[in-house]
Amino acid sequence: MMERGVSAIVGSCSRALVPSVMRAVGYRLASGGAEITVYLTRSQSRQLLQDVADTGRVTVVFSEPSSHLTVQIKSARARVVHVDEDAAAEMARYLAAMEVQVGLVGFEPRFVQAMLSHDPADLAGIHLLADVAFDQTPGPQAGQALRPCTSAS
Repeated sequence: MMERGVSAIVGSCSRALVPSVMRAVGYRLASGGAEITVYLTRSQSRQLLQDVADTGRVTVVFSEPSSHLTVQIKSARARVVHVDEDAAAEMARYLAAMEVQVGLVGFEPRFVQAMLSHDPADLAGIHLLADVAFDQTPGPQAGQALRPCTSAS
């Protein structure tokens, strides 16, 4: 589901457990989703980026607006990274996918374009290795851990 370019919200917390949260403007999946890089607007995400740099902890919630299908990924192995040139293509795909998804619930593409607007010079990335994943789709399975993906599954 994450490879379809669904909404991504990123959260962390300080050492004092004060939360920080921000909408990603794109993301990249690798290793079958076990490695994720989320892209954020640095100027709007300073506290979140600092929290990840300080603690290495992050959570990303991926949600499909048209169905509410939602997965939460947690990691204690996250780090702030430089955004490379390949990220522009990833963010363009994310924008196009979000325009479709949000369009299915009645919003025009310009809404998504405004929501995900960013200055390429103002981007930061968070690279994480997934430690655990949870089904957060509303319903009786919400909160249940998902089994890990392996090459045998």
